[in-house]
Amino acid sequence: PVMFRPAPRRVPLQTAGVLALALTAAVVLLFAASAAATTKAGLAAAPAATLASRQQVQLRRVAGGGAAAFAGPRSSSSSSSSSSRLVGARTGAVAARAAIQDVKARQVYDSRGNPTVEVDVVTDQGRFTAAVPSGASTGVYEALELRDGGSDYMGKGVLQAVENVNSMIAPALKGKDPTQQREIDDLMVQDLDGSKNEWGWSKAKLGANAILGVSMAVARAGAAAKGVPLYKHIADLAGNTKLVLPVPAFNIINGGSHAGNALAMQEFMILPVGASSFSEAMKMGSEVYHNLKSIIKKTYGQDAINVGDEGGFAPAIQSNAEALNLINQAIEKSGYKGKIKIGMDIAASEFYVADDGSYDLNFKVEPNDGSGKLSAKGLEDLYASWSEDNPIISIEDPFDQDDWSAWSSIVSRIGKDVQIVGDDLTVTNPNRIKAAIDKGSANALLLKVNQIGSISESIDAVKMAKEAGWAVMTSHRSGETEDTFISDIAVGLATGQIKSGAPCRSERLAKYNQLLRIESEMENPVYAGESYRHIAIEPVSA
Repeated sequence: PVMFRPAPRRVPLQTAGVLALALTAAVVLLFAASAAATTKAGLAAAPAATLASRQQVQLRRVAGGGAAAFAGPRSSSSSSSSSSRLVGARTGAVAARAAIQDVKARQVYDSRGNPTVEVDVVTDQGRFTAAVPSGASTGVYEALELRDGGSDYMGKGVLQAVENVNSMIAPALKGKDPTQQREIDDLMVQDLDGSKNEWGWSKAKLGANAILGVSMAVARAGAAAKGVPLYKHIADLAGNTKLVLPVPAFNIINGGSHAGNALAMQEFMILPVGASSFSEAMKMGSEVYHNLKSIIKKTYGQDAINVGDEGGFAPAIQSNAEALNLINQAIEKSGYKGKIKIGMDIAASEFYVADDGSYDLNFKVEPNDGSGKLSAKGLEDLYASWSEDNPIISIEDPFDQDDWSAWSSIVSRIGKDVQIVGDDLTVTNPNRIKAAIDKGSANALLLKVNQIGSISESIDAVKMAKEAGWAVMTSHRSGETEDTFISDIAVGLATGQIKSGAPCRSERLAKYNQLLRIESEMENPVYAGESYRHIAIEPVSA
């Protein structure tokens, strides 16, 4: 409809001039009053205003389902340092301004098409989202990943974990300061859940997947509240001042539970320790990956270049030695011999035979006549032989998670030159790590945040491992999402190594690409390189 407007009345020219002058004066007075109020408010919040002018908080995609969250400001390391001083001066203001307003979880899907938990934490600065990964080969001592059971999703739904976040965790966290990570993690783990087993807090009531999703999202909100990148916030939580870009461990041939071939060993990785930067390490890894692809295609045919859950190739090869030979060929063809080393994830608990204490390398072969069985000593001899004939620097989970004596034996035998990485053995659990330290059963930790279920406990695990002189490798899971949290935790805790699959599949490359972003925003980025095994936590000086 057309609105009725009355015809305008004519105003004498002299009167119009007076009115114009009066209007101008009013505008000037209003502007002056506004400026005075702004100046007064600005003086009261000078640090925050200064920080805002220096750093632009960017809205970035961080989790599945197209959800977006503030991943923190992008800044150089020098501006991060000055920002941290400003942050300290405005702690009270941060707490009041960035208090948690809401927490909401939902069910989304991981890279294998299975349900997983995604969580939003809302403050007045925005929505901060995190998605939880899930493993295929899991240690029996991992914190409980709560699944629904029943027929839906083959029993793998997570609606109960989602409900636990929305009905039990969310009300308890409203009004909390997201910069107080440990206080919030302890509240969820010890008070709201409270379940324990012989190795500590088990998360059997609420589910580690429920608690971890909230813990990760809270960390993102805390970083934004402080006006620093997530990796800097994580470093602050750990009391660490040394930020280091990790050596990537690319899983380029898949076996074990991650692939449909006959290989018993789960992952064959390359580590570009001879690169001068993370960017160069990515280039080296990519080139070796593509040369390996051409070698496999030429040798085994087009269908042999199909990939496994983590983006590595899964050709129908019959022996582990054959896989090592293919990788050596690809490294040499790429021109990186001597600069790229080899790592392996054995995942031996997957083929451990409890009845007789043997290890069946033919566990995926049908019919199985038992000819592939080896004793722990026989398997140790095999590892030692491979290490002599190949540039192997890392062996993960070489024995079953309860075969402590076998672990101790191999550490004594080849541990000086090869890191023996605890995954199923240690499950990122400080109590399991302490036991392994006391027994001399490993010399490196695999950091998987979903094994323990909170960011604070993950930090404790890394600090304990480093204090014992262990190496640390941050790790993804085979069931991943687009979430890049582990990239920031690898830099913030200076773990020195990260494995996130092959340079293939977007959920894997999301982590590597985030590290490239972090590298580009640092003024003087440090790459772990040859020092990947020996990076201590550097505390803040008094």
